Amino acid sequence: MTSSVFDSERLLFTPNTPDNNAIPLIFAFPNEYSVGITSLGYQVVWATLAMRDDVQVSRLFTDTHEQLPRKPEIMGFSISWELDYVNILNLLESLEIPIRANLRDENHPLIFGGGPVLTANPEPFADFFDVILLGDGENLLGNFIEAYKEVRNASKETQLKALAQIPGIYVPSLYEVEYHAKDGAIKSINPIFSEIPAIVQKQTYRGNTLSASTVVTEKAAWENIYMVEVVRSCPEMCRFCLASYLTLPFRTASLEGSLIPAIERGLQVTNRLGLLGASVTQHPEFEALLDYISQPKYDDVRLSIASVRTNTVTVQLAKTLAQRDTRSLTIAVESGSEKIRQIINKKLHNDEIIQAAVNAKAGGLKSLKLYGMAGIPGEEPEDLEQTVAMMRSIKKAAPGLRLTFGCSTFVPKAHTPFQWLGVNRQAEKRLQFLQKQLKPQGIEFRPESYNWSIIQALLSRGDRRLSYLLELSRNFGDSLGSYKRAFKQLKGQIPDLDFYVYANWSTEQILPWSHLQGPLPQTTLLKHLAEATGLSTQK
Repeated sequence: MTSSVFDSERLLFTPNTPDNNAIPLIFAFPNEYSVGITSLGYQVVWATLAMRDDVQVSRLFTDTHEQLPRKPEIMGFSISWELDYVNILNLLESLEIPIRANLRDENHPLIFGGGPVLTANPEPFADFFDVILLGDGENLLGNFIEAYKEVRNASKETQLKALAQIPGIYVPSLYEVEYHAKDGAIKSINPIFSEIPAIVQKQTYRGNTLSASTVVTEKAAWENIYMVEVVRSCPEMCRFCLASYLTLPFRTASLEGSLIPAIERGLQVTNRLGLLGASVTQHPEFEALLDYISQPKYDDVRLSIASVRTNTVTVQLAKTLAQRDTRSLTIAVESGSEKIRQIINKKLHNDEIIQAAVNAKAGGLKSLKLYGMAGIPGEEPEDLEQTVAMMRSIKKAAPGLRLTFGCSTFVPKAHTPFQWLGVNRQAEKRLQFLQKQLKPQGIEFRPESYNWSIIQALLSRGDRRLSYLLELSRNFGDSLGSYKRAFKQLKGQIPDLDFYVYANWSTEQILPWSHLQGPLPQTTLLKHLAEATGLSTQK
C-alpha cells in the first residue's frame, strides 16, 4: 500500500477542528491531484474552508480523495481549464449525483462552482450547477457559507432563492433564457421571480493582502513550489485580454504588510519560490522586492516568475533571475506590427522588445520566450511579415540567446472589448506561415493548436444550449471532430458552430452573459471596440 499523496503535504495554515454540527462539504478539483494542488485558487479556498469550525471539508481529485462524507450537503468545484468540465460530470456520476441541476432533489448536495472559467462565462456549464460564485473568493466564500447556514434546513427552492440574494452568487435555474428561434440568437434573459436580482455583479476583493500558497508538496506539478500573488489583474488593458478586463481593477500586494511576510513563511519550508500575476514586474515596489530576494541568505532559492512586461526587463532583473536558477524569461509581445499593437492597446515598441532581449542576455539568461497571436482583428498578411522581421532583429541583436515564439489564435472572450468579434478563418494558415518563416531562422516556433482555439472560442461565447452539446461530445472524446459530430446531431435545436465561433455579433444583440456584470459597463467596452475598429480601418 503506497502512502497517501496527502502525507507529503506541508501545511502553512492550521486546520480547525470541525464542531459536531459542521456542514459536510466536498471541495473538488476536476483533474489529478498534482494539477489541482498546484492551483493557488484551489489551495486558498480549501484552506479557508478548513480553517472554519462550521464546515467539515474533504478534498476530491480525479485520482485520489480524502475520506468523503456519507451525506455531503455541499459539493464545490474550482475550475481553471474549460475542458475539465468532462471530469466534473464524471465525478458527479461517480458519487451518483445527477449531472443536471434540474434532476437533483432534496437528497442531493448543493453543487457550486467557481474559478476563472465560470467567472468569465458560466453559461455553457450553467445547467450542471445549482450555484455559481462569480469573482474573487475572499469575501464571497464566507458570505456563501453564512447564507447557507441560515437556510440549511429549508427546502432546496428556499435555499436557492435565499442564496441568489447574496451579491456575486448566481443561481442559473432562477433565470429564464428565451431565444428568437431554437437555433437563433438570445431574445431575453430574465429572473423567474420578482425578488431575484436581474443582474448578478461579479465580486471584487479590494484588499492589499493577496494570495499565497497554503500547502507545499513534492507531489505538485511544480514540485515543492511556494506561490505568492504579487499583483492581481493588469493595468495594460490589451483589448483581447480576459486576465486584465475580467479582474479589474489592478491591485498590488503590500510589500511590507503582505509580500515579505508571505515569502518568509514559505521559504521556511521550501527553496522554490513562484511570483504570480499577469504583470508581476509592474508592482510599484518590484525593485525593492527583487533586492529583498537577492539577499545572501536566499542564495539557494530557485525563483520562477510569471510573464513580465517587456519594457521592465532590466539587466538587474535578468541577473537576479539567472542567479536564482531561472534560465528563461517570458514576455508577451502579441505581434511585431506597430499597427496591430495599437489596435489591441499594447503600449510597446519594437525597440523595447529588442532591448528586453539584449538585457536578458546581458544579465545571463539563456533563453527568451515571446508570446504572440495570429488572427487579431484588423491583422493583414503584412503584419505577420513584420512579426518575422522583428524576430530576426532580436536574433541579430542578442546572438546566442535561445528564442522561442509561442503563438496562439485570437479567441474572443466575454467582458472584453473584442467579445463581439469572431475567430479569423485565416488564422490556421497564418500559424503555418509563421512556422515556415521562423524555423529556418533557428527560432523555435510553438503554435497553440488551432482546433483547441476553436473549442475555446465556442466555450467562451457559448450559451446554455451548449450543455446538450457538451454532454454529447463528452462521449465522443475531446477533439474538434467530436464537437462537430455533436453539432450535427443537434442540428436545428441549437445554433451551428459558425454562430458561436466565427460570426461577428451585432453590438445590439443580447449576449449569453448580459445578466452577469463584469468590472466595466458595456458602454466602456463598446468605446474600446470603436477605437480599435477605427485604428484597423486606417491604412
